[in-house]
Amino acid sequence: MGMEKCLTVPVLIVLFVISFVYSVVVFLVIEQWLSLKTATGLMNAMVFTALTVMMLVSYTLAILRDPGSVPQAYLPEVEDSQTALHEVKRKGGDLRYCQKCGHYKPPRAHHCRTCKRCVLRMDHHCIWINNCVGHNNYKAFILFVFYAVAASGYSLILLAGHAIKALGNDEHNGSESRPPPVNSLYESSVFWKVLCASVLTPLSIALIVLFGWHVYLTVTNKTTIEYHEGVRARWLAEKAGQVYKHPYDVGPFSNIVAVLGPNAMTWLCPTAVGHISSGMRFQTSYDSSMRITDER
Repeated sequence: MGMEKCLTVPVLIVLFVISFVYSVVVFLVIEQWLSLKTATGLMNAMVFTALTVMMLVSYTLAILRDPGSVPQAYLPEVEDSQTALHEVKRKGGDLRYCQKCGHYKPPRAHHCRTCKRCVLRMDHHCIWINNCVGHNNYKAFILFVFYAVAASGYSLILLAGHAIKALGNDEHNGSESRPPPVNSLYESSVFWKVLCASVLTPLSIALIVLFGWHVYLTVTNKTTIEYHEGVRARWLAEKAGQVYKHPYDVGPFSNIVAVLGPNAMTWLCPTAVGHISSGMRFQTSYDSSMRITDER
């Protein structure tokens, strides 16, 4: 089942692009510009390799890790005094029940039409990982995007530095009376470098936008689905003369900790997921207000 999830066209495209960029940057850019036999060249190759490895580890975990499924026997604890918030349907106010799965849905869970099941804290279904981005694999997904942004930016810096160096050499050779000999291997490498830069430039822009979006979602403790639902909820609240606040926003730092973990030293480690809860219940801004009321 794990291998089947990897053998889809979008996943294979991602793996091909990563392999292509890595090969061009290490064996054509770093080798020809700095040389892998020098300390500078070897250091740059090692840094870029480390970023690529972390990106692949995060990508693999995002693909293979179950985003979180709802137990068939799940029932909402309506009479639980510790639960300050119960999500209900927009129409009727009934507890959220999935007709397709045949069970109640916990808070923040949604049904995925592609996966044909309910997913805990569902953000969206991503074809590039052939999986839903949900409660259990969200950290792996956002770290994959982070390392992809870092690796893409590092690649473009190396490509730009190599291009500037090459242009300087061409100007120096052009000042001589005899033109430099044509080297087919050199022309071939130039083609692959230009192609690599052409792929990386729009890809880096898209990744930066995607990463920025998920940083915003993480800091505010929202999912993509909840953001769009919040737009409507905010409009309805303003129409009624009320102020809307996302119920799961418990403060920027607490929101980040909920996704990346309590230890800042492991925030960039995709395998450090011991902090991830069951996904059946989440802390809300109402919880703290209930504690204050109880203390009084």
